[in-house]
Amino acid sequence: MSANGKIPFLDLLTPHRELGAELVGVFNAALSTAGFVGGPMVEEFEREFAAFCDAAKCVGVGSGTDALRFALVAAGVKPGDTVLTVPNTFIATTETISQVGARFDFVEVDDRTYTMDPEKLRVYLETECRRDSRTNRMVSRRTGSVVTALIPVHLYGQMADMDPLLALADRYNLILIEDACQAHGAEYFSEKEKRWRKAGSMGHAAAFSFYPGKNLGACGEAGAVTTNDEGLAREVRMLRDHGQSRKYYHDVEGYNGRLDAIQAGILRVKLHHLALWNEQRRQAAERYNELFAPMRGSIAVPYQPAWSRPVYHLYVIRTSSRDELQQRLSAAGIGTGIHYPIPLHLQTAYAELGWKTGDFPVSEEAAKEILSLPMFPGLRAEDQRRVVDVVEEFASARSAS
Repeated sequence: MSANGKIPFLDLLTPHRELGAELVGVFNAALSTAGFVGGPMVEEFEREFAAFCDAAKCVGVGSGTDALRFALVAAGVKPGDTVLTVPNTFIATTETISQVGARFDFVEVDDRTYTMDPEKLRVYLETECRRDSRTNRMVSRRTGSVVTALIPVHLYGQMADMDPLLALADRYNLILIEDACQAHGAEYFSEKEKRWRKAGSMGHAAAFSFYPGKNLGACGEAGAVTTNDEGLAREVRMLRDHGQSRKYYHDVEGYNGRLDAIQAGILRVKLHHLALWNEQRRQAAERYNELFAPMRGSIAVPYQPAWSRPVYHLYVIRTSSRDELQQRLSAAGIGTGIHYPIPLHLQTAYAELGWKTGDFPVSEEAAKEILSLPMFPGLRAEDQRRVVDVVEEFASARSAS
């Protein structure tokens, strides 16, 4: 709880106070060497974050959006291709598809995990596509172009159901890029491999965001691509630096998407604490689950499948009285968030593409009912009790009325 008696949705102040000396040391090191872009700080972070994700390679970039854009290009997505993703995500997922010249189409999410539903993907590929007799590739009837890639989004800190998604990607010759921007350290138990796998290690590549509010957050913008493909990593390194293979030798036309050394140094300091912070988030989620147990009929808590070890970037409950509950929590000095209030297919930015209400009912209903509660490392049990007490009072009043 803050000094004014309020419970914040996210506490970014405490960890920076606790790590202040180390973070200032990063800044001083950069000043003393004048190494501000690239260099040893970036390389050290890339090496350590790749190891954390159990991936062979990591390439630091300027943002999570850069990471997804560069991963798509480096993996071979071409202008005019169709890329499949979900409507229940932040717009950066579809922005990057458009920005590489490709088209996107949506696959509905599972109604419990809110991540891409593998069965809906199978149905899409079998019934909403036709096979091109010349290339043997699937062509979307909606977009009229070949489907070449798939972006499942690991949402709220939980991975999508990867085994069946990877099996479909393999069957239909699709590139699979993980949108892992909310899933630093999340794990998935692969029945196929009989082992736990980390977010960022299963697809052709993965994109991570280090926006300040993420489980691993920079003090500004930053992102990374992880992959087990050295050739793809090499391509991303060129793309982030104007297409240069070495200074002033441009093999391709690229972008200015490099990772600042200071941000890399800050991320490296924080990375050493990430496993503990993730465990604290899991413990907080367990406390919420226990406290909400008597209200299961009126409040739906996050669903955790047996194959999932989430890291609870967000703790998202669901209720048909979401807006009123949010107002009640706000009046009690409790911060909340909505992720996300409008599915992408209904955003004004995409109005001309012709989607309408009812096209993706699971995503649309979730958007009306989901509410993110305070969640961060160090969240106190007594503050969680206060949050749940307010929710319980609200639910009881609604029931009585």
